[in-house]
Amino acid sequence: MAFNVSQINFALQISRIIRVMENQISIMPNCLWYGAKKSREVVFSVLRDACIDGDLSIAEAVEAAKDIFARNAIHFYKISVATSAVSSHNNFPQKWNDGLETDVSLVRIIWIDNSGQQRCRAVPRKRFNDVVTKNGVGLAFAVMGMSSFLDGPAEGSGLSAVGETRLMPDLSTKREFHGTQNKQDEMVLADMHVKPGQPWEYCTREALRRVSKILKDEFDLVLNAGFENEFILLKSITREGREEWVPIDSSPYCSSSAFDAASPILRDIASALHSLGISVEQLHAEGGKGQFELVLGHTICTKAADNVIYTRETVRAIARKHGLLATFIPKYALDDLGSGSHVHLSLGQNGQNVFMASDESSKYGISTIGKEFMAGVLYHLPSILPFIAPLPNSYDRLQPQTWSGAYLFWGNENKEAPLRASSPPGIPDGFVSNFEIKSFDGSANPYLGLAAIIAAGIDGLRRHLSLPEPVDTNPNPENLQRLPKSLSESLEALDKDDFLKGFISDKLLTAIKAIRKAEIDHYSKHKDAYKQLIHRY
Repeated sequence: MAFNVSQINFALQISRIIRVMENQISIMPNCLWYGAKKSREVVFSVLRDACIDGDLSIAEAVEAAKDIFARNAIHFYKISVATSAVSSHNNFPQKWNDGLETDVSLVRIIWIDNSGQQRCRAVPRKRFNDVVTKNGVGLAFAVMGMSSFLDGPAEGSGLSAVGETRLMPDLSTKREFHGTQNKQDEMVLADMHVKPGQPWEYCTREALRRVSKILKDEFDLVLNAGFENEFILLKSITREGREEWVPIDSSPYCSSSAFDAASPILRDIASALHSLGISVEQLHAEGGKGQFELVLGHTICTKAADNVIYTRETVRAIARKHGLLATFIPKYALDDLGSGSHVHLSLGQNGQNVFMASDESSKYGISTIGKEFMAGVLYHLPSILPFIAPLPNSYDRLQPQTWSGAYLFWGNENKEAPLRASSPPGIPDGFVSNFEIKSFDGSANPYLGLAAIIAAGIDGLRRHLSLPEPVDTNPNPENLQRLPKSLSESLEALDKDDFLKGFISDKLLTAIKAIRKAEIDHYSKHKDAYKQLIHRY
């Protein structure tokens, strides 16, 4: 019996809703009971999905059901019955719905913790507008002490189950969310306040604002940033009765066939980001299995960090829509290439790029303030790593001959340099418009990472640090200092370096260090535990 969802759906689209049941009964006169039973199941499924998709309200779906069944039966069988029996205002008690909105759209309130994980609370739109915009949403202090392996505060973080901060939505960041069937759902980024109007000292968005303000107040500069987001698309398979996630393909770097295979997903991602006001400059297959890169346009660093959060959220959500899992984990497979979140940086003043030299007389094609800022970042890079490469797994990526930057130097268009001076197409010969930090990865909190970078740059400006000579050849390990090979080594470098004093609060820094120590301890004891990170990053 070809009585199914597609038939009803088709009939609902081309017929008056009141005729659907009549059409079905006329073609199945000998099985009315079974047809009626199945029709109710199918119509319920169709109407339910229409409500979820936002095509019908609940009230409209109820009326449709009455049309299809009650009113249609009255018409078909010539039943004489009072109209009120099937009206919308019958004797059925309605008080259960008094005061409730038919709009069940949700607003997703997003924050990122000190371990780099994106988290959210969702509230109905009406409550968001009536209550949350003014008073925020309560959140336990402990959340900002959580690690990548445990949803509980790390020992020594200074954070516990006692105390509550407020997630205060930044309404300037409210956008449509593309991860659900309900096209009316939205998302917004949150600040953390002790009370409305008073930032909490563990708020990482506020940490970036604070450091950016120092750069502006002291030097009249703003930092612009643009991220290159690498991620891996995984598909689920069953092997020996267990679910496994494996890359969708094994195509090479910039493979057309890899792009073709992922094109529906990549197009959806690009379209979604465009609707969010996020500029996409390039998309291509990367060198790792199932790996792709999404290049975002540059903008002021606070907005660039927001864009990274929304990009990660969008990529993962759209991958799920396609039945896949997208992961930004630094090193998915130890025998394959890792995934970074390389960031390109420049300095702006009065709308002009002042990182680039104003004339050809400047050495390296970089301005004096550009060289001093970059020198500060290079000088402090070992102690910046806990902020931009925050997991033990991050250091499995930072290996020689992998274009990730394993040694402490800078170079002109040198892919092996952790700091690469960049002259993209359109920049005059001999000039440099920005520099790239290749150590940054997708497990990093972008607000913390950029805050640490700016702090290092300010130190370079204050002390008028000089850039060493660039290395424009393949790095020679005998002549260069190796960057920290592990999170333990980078944390030791941070402990010996006090450049963050006055930029990041002592309490926030204590929490970050405690979380990193917890990560080191856990993953040293559980060698395969990193494989679960695909579900967190």
